[in-house]
Amino acid sequence: MKTEIIFGFLILIIGFTIPVFAESLISVETDSKSYTVGDIIIISGNVSTVINNTPVTMQIFKENNMIQIAQIIVAEDGSYSNSVLTSGVLWSKVGEYTIKVTYGAGNIAETLINFSPNQEISTADNFVVNVEGYGTFDIKYSILGGIIKNMSLDKEILALTVNIESINEGFISLEIPREIIDAKNQDDDEKFIVIIDGIQVPYQETISDSNSRLITINFETGDSYIEVIGTSVIPEFGSIAVMILAAAIMSTVLITRNKFNRHI
Repeated sequence: MKTEIIFGFLILIIGFTIPVFAESLISVETDSKSYTVGDIIIISGNVSTVINNTPVTMQIFKENNMIQIAQIIVAEDGSYSNSVLTSGVLWSKVGEYTIKVTYGAGNIAETLINFSPNQEISTADNFVVNVEGYGTFDIKYSILGGIIKNMSLDKEILALTVNIESINEGFISLEIPREIIDAKNQDDDEKFIVIIDGIQVPYQETISDSNSRLITINFETGDSYIEVIGTSVIPEFGSIAVMILAAAIMSTVLITRNKFNRHI
């Protein structure tokens, strides 16, 4: 009798347990468990029951802060896939990141990845600057903690402008040809004015000769627009320098706050 009762309970437990596992509608996985800056994460999985016109919602979290979200179309066979580029200011902290996928009502799956910003990412190269009416010029540079997206000459404000994507705190060194832009007071070198995102910052000049000046500028995560302002650009625009430089300094003092707390 006792054996029959126990056997009956087992049947009930099994009967209730099997449907619970069948309700797990979605799975998720990644092509790796470790990534660094610039890597592409391939996120994929399957749903056991396709719900018409219902995408998979993917979210990526770091310490309960959502850094990315996307909706992924589910294929007819129940599979889904999405790629994520580990780039930008939100991808800046080392450690575990949670990838969470949701499908329909209450169907959730999660997986963990490890991410390292890799502070040592650096680039040294030449950037070709096109100056209308004068052709192209090579500017040697090296950058740590980011990448250069564009570089150009703004003849109206006598500036070399550099657009960067700063992934981490870092620096950029620019070997600036004097024939493109310079900062002088008659025959003597003057300091450039360097502005990052509207805020004047200090810089370090390490090499200066008759052909070029090498300057190094520190930047912070999220900085994007650097202006190196001189007193003259391309010979046609002459050396109207001292007055423009003085005006630029006064303007900078009035409309910006200095970032002299940046570390050189």
